[in-house]
Amino acid sequence: GQAVSRALGDRSSIRRFGSATVPMDEACAICAIDLSGRACSVWRVAMPRTKVGEFDSELAEVFFEAFARGLGCTLHLRLLEGNSVHHIIEVCFKAFALALREAVAVDPRAVGVPSTKGTLTE
Repeated sequence: GQAVSRALGDRSSIRRFGSATVPMDEACAICAIDLSGRACSVWRVAMPRTKVGEFDSELAEVFFEAFARGLGCTLHLRLLEGNSVHHIIEVCFKAFALALREAVAVDPRAVGVPSTKGTLTE
């Protein structure tokens, strides 16, 4: 999260908001991001098991919370459907990646920082 924040600088000319809904087999997740400069993570993803192989499934939530805190963004992840823990985690990361790609994209119509306050950094 901190690396992305440094790469974005003052966040001038970015879209700021991004969202994605991703289906994968029986799993479907939605992710919404606001590069607001304020850290908030909302995780509404029920895991039917605690492990995928040796990986603790609860670490997925920990990753997203730490990313939101490091970047200073509002990040919502919600699982709409899913049974396989492997698919649930994978679809969350894919939805996140697509939403982030949209939010950091340069908006050719934007002038300056997309905020009425004039800043998107803490």
